Amino acid sequence: MATETATDAHGAAEAAGPGMPQLDFSTWGNQIFWLVLALIAIYLILSRVALPRIAAVLAERQGTITNDIAAAEDLNAKAIDAEAAYDKALLDARAEAQRIVAEAKVDMQADLDKAIAKADDQIAAKSAVSEKAILEIRAGAIDSVKKVAKDTVKEIVSAMGGKADAKTITAAVTSRMKG
Repeated sequence: MATETATDAHGAAEAAGPGMPQLDFSTWGNQIFWLVLALIAIYLILSRVALPRIAAVLAERQGTITNDIAAAEDLNAKAIDAEAAYDKALLDARAEAQRIVAEAKVDMQADLDKAIAKADDQIAAKSAVSEKAILEIRAGAIDSVKKVAKDTVKEIVSAMGGKADAKTITAAVTSRMKG
């Protein structure tokens, strides 16, 4: 009985068909027709709907990239111009600072020269006043020395028992003071 059941199952399988319908040569014509029809439908859907959308997205993306690159180049050029302007301004500022320092030095030297000249004039004036005062003091000292010398000679002559007149004493003191 077991053999009969296996034979019956095998016979039923042969009666049902050769196995997988894709491998049945009798249906290949239909399969190729529907395959071609499906590929044409997929091609038409992709070429008319999906690919234009993808192309539009890619074109938009490329446009955005191109615009961004152009904007970056413009900003780079502006940055280079700004750096050049900054460098020029810095050089101008340094030159102006050096000019101001030089002017300040010249002004300070002029003020210093004026102050030195004024101090020299004051020193010269004070020196002249001092020399005049020294000459007056010297003249006064000479007069005082002459007076003291005259008084001393008069006292010495009186102490020695002599008598001298003022004219003789003055002549003797004057001749002695000259040298």
